[in-house]
Amino acid sequence: MRMNTKTLIAGAGAAGLLGLGLFVTVPALADPSPETPATVSHGKLRERHPGLWQRRGLAARGVHGEATVRRGRDGGFQVVTWQRGEVTGKSGAVVTVRSADGVSWQWTTDAKTRVRKDGEKAQLSAVATGDKVIVAGRRTGDTRTAAVLRIPKD
Repeated sequence: MRMNTKTLIAGAGAAGLLGLGLFVTVPALADPSPETPATVSHGKLRERHPGLWQRRGLAARGVHGEATVRRGRDGGFQVVTWQRGEVTGKSGAVVTVRSADGVSWQWTTDAKTRVRKDGEKAQLSAVATGDKVIVAGRRTGDTRTAAVLRIPKD
């Protein structure tokens, strides 16, 4: 069977975007270790702290993003999104987060939203204006629904 070049390029592009989305999102939810010197080369950093080099790279500088990914077996698609920033408002189940670049998104929370503060389980009531947060979830239309809202340790 002969492979269509456009199909091959589209597949490689989709795989690359998914990989980039995972590279940015997954490490962004973890705390970078502040005691590691920034001057350590990537090779030595990998030896002393496996996986830390990823958090020190692009993911540690990212402020927000989204990717379209294929859902499980039904073959549909969904938009997954994340944001790192400061809580600028909270009204009921809606939290407004502003990133360092000025982008402000509202996140709807529900019973499935996992809230973590300082590495421990917490309630939405623990989230206050001014908190630095990392939030991730999915977007449907203009509505972003938080799956995880995390307040990292200072």
